[in-house]
Amino acid sequence: MGIAIGVGVTIGIIMLLLLVLVGIYNGLVQARNRVDNGWSQIDVQLKRRHDLIPNLVETAKGYMKHEADTFKSITEARSKALGANNIKDASAAEGQLGAALSQFLLTVENYPDLKANQNFLSLQEELSSTENKISFSRQNYNDQVLGYNNKTDMFPSNIVAGMFNFTKRDFFEIENKEEREAPKVQF
Repeated sequence: MGIAIGVGVTIGIIMLLLLVLVGIYNGLVQARNRVDNGWSQIDVQLKRRHDLIPNLVETAKGYMKHEADTFKSITEARSKALGANNIKDASAAEGQLGAALSQFLLTVENYPDLKANQNFLSLQEELSSTENKISFSRQNYNDQVLGYNNKTDMFPSNIVAGMFNFTKRDFFEIENKEEREAPKVQF
């Protein structure tokens, strides 16, 4: 009889450990999916930003005939941003794109007719709105990464994370100092 109780207790402990393992694993999967969802939200806003930029530039070209370098830097920065393959590359490329856009918006100040153009003003407002959405999405993503990375680092979930190859994720950080400051848009 004592052996049967011992076997029952052992099976109970194994079942409890198995349930804890499943719970930790599912928590890690849920956290990883939140990170992926957070990145997809950023990606949607970045695509919107990338789609707005050519329209903004084309509208401005008619007024800013002597600003070829400004247009070239925006185009190159946009291409790099579109070609980014991972979070670190995207962070760096988006920082460069933000700096190029800031320079562009500063240059626009020298063209009063352009600043008065309704189409340009509409595109500029849409870009400003998109920048706010990117900022919010970036914050949400980084919050999700923090939660996920904490789970992969903290005991006992770090053991399960190691067993099932859950790796830390990169934050979407601003590497460019100019990008840390919001572009100044004046009318």
